[in-house]
Amino acid sequence: MQIQINTDNHIEGSEARDAWARSVVESALDRFGDAITRVEVHFNLESGGKPVGGDKRCMVEARLSGLPPIAVTHHAGELDAALNGAVHKLVHAIEHATGRENRHARDPRTLPDGDATDDTVVPSSAPF
Repeated sequence: MQIQINTDNHIEGSEARDAWARSVVESALDRFGDAITRVEVHFNLESGGKPVGGDKRCMVEARLSGLPPIAVTHHAGELDAALNGAVHKLVHAIEHATGRENRHARDPRTLPDGDATDDTVVPSSAPF
């Protein structure tokens, strides 16, 4: 998984911050294995350099094999809170996207004609 960290001109980038952000992203997304090919993290200060609460924005975009890119955004007063919030949202969005894909593949109603039979048993706790 490639991880790219970007900052706007109001946030001073550093190797330490990039390493920290990479470790947060890697630890949160490690369980998805090779399904994620690339992650981009963008830090922005939305108040134009003036200190305002909740002005730090973190946008994270993940590219998954066989799925469209997934992007999330989180605003917070500090960069660490913005990154943690965005990564939490991203994990949820990836779980939702991959879960929906897996449910769709198992749903007998979506199989090509002739593949579903009348004796197909669908558990009553099925999510559809």
